[in-house]
Amino acid sequence: MPEPRVLVLHARGVLDVDSGEIMDFGYVRVEGNRITAVTTDESVARDADELIELPELTLVPGLMDMEVDLMLGGPGAGLMDPVRLDPIKMSLRAVANGMRTLRAGFTTVRNLGLFVKTGGYLLDVALAEAIDRRWVEGPRIISAGHAISTTGGHLDPSAQSHLAPHMMPLSVEEGIADGVDEIRKAVRYQIKHGAKLIKICASGGVISATGPAGALQYSLEELKACADEAHRRGLKVATHCHGDTAVNAAMDAGIDCIEHGFMISDDTIKRMVDTGTFLVSTNALTENWDVSQHPPALQAKAADIFPQAKDSLTRAIKAGVKIASGSDAPAIFHGRNAEEIVVLVKRGMTPLQAIRAATSVAAELIDAEDLGRIAPGMLADIVGLPGKPLEDITTTQRVGFVMKDGKVYKR
Repeated sequence: MPEPRVLVLHARGVLDVDSGEIMDFGYVRVEGNRITAVTTDESVARDADELIELPELTLVPGLMDMEVDLMLGGPGAGLMDPVRLDPIKMSLRAVANGMRTLRAGFTTVRNLGLFVKTGGYLLDVALAEAIDRRWVEGPRIISAGHAISTTGGHLDPSAQSHLAPHMMPLSVEEGIADGVDEIRKAVRYQIKHGAKLIKICASGGVISATGPAGALQYSLEELKACADEAHRRGLKVATHCHGDTAVNAAMDAGIDCIEHGFMISDDTIKRMVDTGTFLVSTNALTENWDVSQHPPALQAKAADIFPQAKDSLTRAIKAGVKIASGSDAPAIFHGRNAEEIVVLVKRGMTPLQAIRAATSVAAELIDAEDLGRIAPGMLADIVGLPGKPLEDITTTQRVGFVMKDGKVYKR
């Protein structure tokens, strides 16, 4: 085997996300796909195959988005795509969405639940493998396969599109599962075909076809079955849920991560802190998601829930909940994932805390010990931001350099 290629990055600064210190005019040595040195000693560049000068950029770890759906949204997207497009077309468009996401500086994402009839194929798993093999460019994907939902539940595409009975039959393998036995089978199927985590819909949501957003859609027994099945196989579980009842049921079941949590009380927030339950708040969509083309009932729900979501996140930040950044793209356009990081600061985080939410905290959520930091031994996921990101968090929206797994994708 040939010796690994050696690249050295020389930048205006290098951020240590743990200490919050920036090393001025630092060098980062990368051998193959690993960081081997972070120093101000220029001698690390003497035998390098290439020295990349980045005099106007501050280097931070590759950014992470903990809630996206690369299959939805993107060029030419429409509200009826889950029932209009076939899986092949959605997968091809997902390649474009992945490239856009990577070039925006997001080197790792969780794809949280397919929302389309596929005949049982896990499109996000296939895309993740294609990216890993470098057939196409995109972020590292932690795939959930199909989101698990009740019949007519939050991510049942036939319900969202108000289809007549029997027009789009969906199988347990495609995530529509009722009762403990079907939930166990659905979880086992996703794991069998490559899912790296499980997504379940504990409550309704803003885009749910019927019922209030916070309505509990699975029983505690069903949620426990999901968590048990995933945890015995070493996978974490994320759940879509908004209100106190659903969030507490998820914690009772041992679920690891709450998605959204738009209507949670102080008591529930304290319990999340005490149990170490993660929150992926997806709050940028409360400001930047255009719901004007959606039905009036959905618009009314958004008008009611979004102000509560903003307040809940501010209180969760203040209380010390473990918050990982997630945009819920395409509710936020693919490639504009950093809008969530900016909103975290608007809700009360410091810029350093927001960067941690998209790096080291996100790495903890996905159990990636070699991601989320620029340090020797870590995977070489590095992005360059203009100016001073600890003073101006909007620099995360103007990424000038992207390296993933030791390969440069943007400079």
